[in-house]
Amino acid sequence: MHRTVRNFSVVFVCLLVLGGLGVFAAVRQAHRPVGAVDVRIANEFDNYFISERGVTALLTKGGQEPVLGTRPEGPRLRELEARLAAHPFVRTAQVYRDLAGDLHADVTQNRPIARLTHPDARLDTYVDAAGRPLPLSPLYTARVATVARPGGAALPADFFQDSTGQRCLGFLRFVDEHPFWRAQVAEVIIGADGRLSFTQQVGDQRVEFGPPDNIPDKFAKLMVFYRQIPSVLGWDTYHRVNVEYQNQIICE
Repeated sequence: MHRTVRNFSVVFVCLLVLGGLGVFAAVRQAHRPVGAVDVRIANEFDNYFISERGVTALLTKGGQEPVLGTRPEGPRLRELEARLAAHPFVRTAQVYRDLAGDLHADVTQNRPIARLTHPDARLDTYVDAAGRPLPLSPLYTARVATVARPGGAALPADFFQDSTGQRCLGFLRFVDEHPFWRAQVAEVIIGADGRLSFTQQVGDQRVEFGPPDNIPDKFAKLMVFYRQIPSVLGWDTYHRVNVEYQNQIICE
């Protein structure tokens, strides 16, 4: 019984000491001015839409609000996070201080999956996987499929917000998630009735995809065409390939 009480007392004292050290470290950290800023940008998809310099500029409002020498705490750190997260090419942001008092900003980039073209190229935009528009960037041009109406007309700004747009977005996500199709699909045309067609990076065929449903099955049929026809007859034998209908591939 005495041994149990003694063991409990030792554990309790250790917890108190550790807690005290944690409080001491937090207080000491809060009173230390920021001596350095460390920016880390996750870049698993080789995107370069925002740079370390750009993140630093956001943190300091272009140098108007320096962080070096200041002592930002909880509310101020959350404010800096929100400032980073408001950038269209920032998907997530975390701002914190280490035990030395230095400031860290960890950023994950947002990523476009397609480029929405406009008759006036200056009005082109990207779209991300959630259907949100992203501006073009002077830092980097994404290698993604272009999307437009027949004849090059632009899609409505809110196109991806309704059910038809969401289905088309599912098609674009599928292309983006599969490296072969991401490299092959060049220009996607979305008709007024929601039917899709696209041109390819290799081959002159226009692929008539039809409504954006049964997407994996239709791409599987197109892969059958790739494996069986061009190797025998050549890539340019057919100019139209239709995979819209079940269990059929129509070539002309």
